[in-house]
Amino acid sequence: MSKQALQLQAISLWRGERFLFQNLDFSLAPGEGLALNGPNGSGKTSLLRLIAGLIQPTAGTVFWNGVPISKQETWREELGYVGHLDAVKPSLTVAENISFWTTLRGAHPDGSALRHFGLDTIAEVPGRYLSAGQRRRVALARLLAVKAKLWLLDEPAVGLDEWAISALIDALGKHRKGGGTVVVSSHGAPLIENAKTITLATEAYG
Repeated sequence: MSKQALQLQAISLWRGERFLFQNLDFSLAPGEGLALNGPNGSGKTSLLRLIAGLIQPTAGTVFWNGVPISKQETWREELGYVGHLDAVKPSLTVAENISFWTTLRGAHPDGSALRHFGLDTIAEVPGRYLSAGQRRRVALARLLAVKAKLWLLDEPAVGLDEWAISALIDALGKHRKGGGTVVVSSHGAPLIENAKTITLATEAYG
């Protein structure tokens, strides 16, 4: 049996006078991916935030390498999270934004993350002048630069053109081949191959 990297055990979350999900169990080994499906309001974003430790479950436990994340002081250093907000600093250039986040995480950007997402040609452009798609590419480039083991991505393809989506799919595949673990929510076409799947539905819990 493969060693499990991420494991959720009997997870329930109560929000807005109802359960978004109850007794949810799944596990991912290094190199595996999970696709989260479901309509808006079904709990995909909440589940990603819960795994990241940004909100607490009503019941159940999230484990990383067999240890509850609540007992890991360095848990945030293990993960890269891309949510709906891209957190691009408007006064910093594209390169400075990447450098800021990687330095904060103790990494050293070498330019490869910029090149992968086609940002090297606009590296000196301030964040305030970026389009929505360019801002999203900056957020995704941070994942490559900090080299976190677990990627949590909430609708990462929003605002991306066809080329950028291909670059994202390529990055996800390489991350998994290197032993990384991925959890992705998406409304569109699948972004990760041979992934486990969880479909959340608000009607299931009324």
